[in-house]
Amino acid sequence: MSAELEATNLTHHFLIAMPGVSDEPFVRSVVYMCEHSNRGALGLVINKPSDISIKTLFDKVEMPLRRDDLSGQPVFQGGPVQVERGFVLHESMSTGSDESAYGSTMSIPGGLEMTTSRDILEALSTGAGPRKVFVSLGYSAWAEGQLESEIGENSWLTVQADPALIFDTPIEQRYEKALGLLGLQSWMLSSGVGHA
Repeated sequence: MSAELEATNLTHHFLIAMPGVSDEPFVRSVVYMCEHSNRGALGLVINKPSDISIKTLFDKVEMPLRRDDLSGQPVFQGGPVQVERGFVLHESMSTGSDESAYGSTMSIPGGLEMTTSRDILEALSTGAGPRKVFVSLGYSAWAEGQLESEIGENSWLTVQADPALIFDTPIEQRYEKALGLLGLQSWMLSSGVGHA
């Protein structure tokens, strides 16, 4: 593996699946990378909605949802790992002391946070909490060196993340808009995976 690829940190980047990727849930997927280190990588697929709405999720956990802006939004399929567990990606709610406002929160360089503790759901249920919220069940993970290998096999394109694509872009446009960050459109990409 080249030293350049090895040193690349893709935290706060999008992975964009190449057309040749045929494994569900990654077909035409855009993955927001929450963490990438020499130990592996963790991300959330941002363009695969489930058939559950945030309101339905709150009903299932027996909490009211006093956020009309969220009730009709879908819960996303964040990836194939721990699909029964919720992950909330949101704008930073840090209290100014390098601590998040919530219990189990990963602070992501670039201004976003990912929270897995129930206290963020409790905040949303009262009408509070972060303004911009993305909720998924499950996440995507890569073992040490696995993601680098897949990128080397031309399975993924990478680009610096734009939070507006996660929170403000219609779901059906996210794949094309992510490619647009690279100046590409899907018709420009070959469906063959591998090296020329």
